[in-house]
Amino acid sequence: MKRSVEYLKLLSEKFPSARMAGAEVINLKAICGLPKGTEYFFSDLHGEYESFGHLLRSSSGIIRAKIEETFGNLMTEADQLSLANLIYYPDRILSEKRHKGEMTDEWIKVTINKLTEICRVVSSKYTRSKVRKKMPSDYGYAIDELLHLDPNDFNKKQYYQEILNAIVEIGGGEDFVIALCKLIRNLTIDSLHIIGDIFDRGPRADLVMEELMNFHDVDIQWGNHDISWMGAACGNTACIANVLRIATGYNSFDVLEDGYGINLRPLSMFAAEVYGDDPCERFKPHILDENKFDSIDPLLAARMCKAITIIQLKLEGQLIKRHPEYGLDNRLLLEKIDYENGTVEIDGKTYELQDKIFETVDPSDPYKLTDAEEQLIETLKASFRHSSLLQKHIGFLYSNGSIYKICNGNLLYHGCIPMDENGDFQKLKFKDEEVYGKELMDYLNVRIRDAYFLNEADDPLKKADDVDLMWYLWGGPVSPLFGKDKIATFEHVFVDVKGADDNPGKETFNPYYEFSKDVRCVDRILANFGLPAKGSHIINGHVPVKVNRGETPVKAEGKLFVIDGGLSKAYHATTGIAGYTLIFNSHHLALAEHKPYEPDGENTPEIQVVERMQKRIRVGDTDIGEELTREIEDLKELLQAYHTGLIKEKR
Repeated sequence: MKRSVEYLKLLSEKFPSARMAGAEVINLKAICGLPKGTEYFFSDLHGEYESFGHLLRSSSGIIRAKIEETFGNLMTEADQLSLANLIYYPDRILSEKRHKGEMTDEWIKVTINKLTEICRVVSSKYTRSKVRKKMPSDYGYAIDELLHLDPNDFNKKQYYQEILNAIVEIGGGEDFVIALCKLIRNLTIDSLHIIGDIFDRGPRADLVMEELMNFHDVDIQWGNHDISWMGAACGNTACIANVLRIATGYNSFDVLEDGYGINLRPLSMFAAEVYGDDPCERFKPHILDENKFDSIDPLLAARMCKAITIIQLKLEGQLIKRHPEYGLDNRLLLEKIDYENGTVEIDGKTYELQDKIFETVDPSDPYKLTDAEEQLIETLKASFRHSSLLQKHIGFLYSNGSIYKICNGNLLYHGCIPMDENGDFQKLKFKDEEVYGKELMDYLNVRIRDAYFLNEADDPLKKADDVDLMWYLWGGPVSPLFGKDKIATFEHVFVDVKGADDNPGKETFNPYYEFSKDVRCVDRILANFGLPAKGSHIINGHVPVKVNRGETPVKAEGKLFVIDGGLSKAYHATTGIAGYTLIFNSHHLALAEHKPYEPDGENTPEIQVVERMQKRIRVGDTDIGEELTREIEDLKELLQAYHTGLIKEKR
């Protein structure tokens, strides 16, 4: 016996007879023979809730493909598109049909039949038990019967017809159609992987989070923008200022006030009072979306952005001075300003400032907050800490997230595995710690969790260090979530970086991004994480793929996928597209190339198969299959214990 008798006795409580244990072995072995579920990988959602919601509802074009596969020439292109839109947005389409007087009993019956056909196709890879669990409880029986209709069974022809008649007769046609549409969407995506950066730039990250929390199987690999919000929720004031700087700079007031209930009135009053005569030209917001609930005058938004930016630079300076181990003294730029001449020294060179108004900066102590700034940031901190919805969403990021994940032979992380100029893993030194590669990721994973969960009373110094670290992970040079030598917020705001010959605002990518194009580098990373070179992949985001410049998301001979194609509107002009979905089913890996989202347009992505599996992948070949195999072995040992009399059956 490999398992202890005590363990088998515990297992026998669940399976008290050989017959029950044997039945479960049969069930689990059958499940192992099913095709693996379809995994979807998204990256860099950046608050674009409308486009992301559409991609979820349409399964990134797969539902449209299933309709074509099912009905082919039996339906026109226009009818196929109409059926697809019904599946995506049943409430809206049904409302339109009702108002046009097209909601006839016959239309309901025909539509239910069409939806049942699609549902039958997308459910074919699952057990009947799993499909039933995804069905609504009230219509589950009827849907199950329709799904398993045998058109050749003459005896049940009237039976099936009566189901449809009864649905219409009781006025349940619309609800039944909606239930089928939801079931189709639910069955098409088996699991969802978000490779970081849910927050910032886009209008409503809170609504994206609600979509994710309502999804049945999702995991998240944190991005640097996520970590900034997580740090803000932990009380890191530099992260709070950073979150507010980006939000005011991108006109994202709805997510703050309507979404999370963050009270911005103290910031607007402070900005109006202190910067009321300042044009704040360098701080005018990027208006990519109009606010629906909290419209702010662009000039006031610019003043709010400048106010919080100055506060952020001060708080970052304090933090850098607290942590010399970060090695970021070169980012202490407020003390490098010649306030009389309006210039700044950066890396030994002098540049003219484009904004020379520093109302709250004391040149003799530039990182000291004024009393008003101190009071303001404490008020904002309380607002972040007391936002119940924000804390709920951040709790979900922690419970369903990590800095990396290994899943079915794929290594998922947002940014990079930091490397030096020689292509070796770059070491991150924190006091007595020196870590790199997988060890670095594991080390950071623990400290990120401690920043949120560690009781401050138990170890106040460690708690403070862990909370401070959240800011470093946002933009530190050896942060695997950031992957650049610096974050040039100061230069982009105060220096004319485009006019400078040497561009002090240039952010140089970590050498990882060049080395990882080589398959040998990718294999070395995979080996460091315990994955074989054959059949494994790295999937990350963070860096938008500029398709209009000839870049491709597939690198290192197909072993590395960079799936940030720019879902955010801020990147559309740069990338030429609107991001990617990587789709991994039992047959192949495919990339869905998104189009910039148009509410009333045709948004179906272009899908391209990028790698075909040598044989169809079954559940038994996956991580879940490994767990099921262990369960089967345990049950076989329990059976043996029953047969030998080592454990008595409970009759």
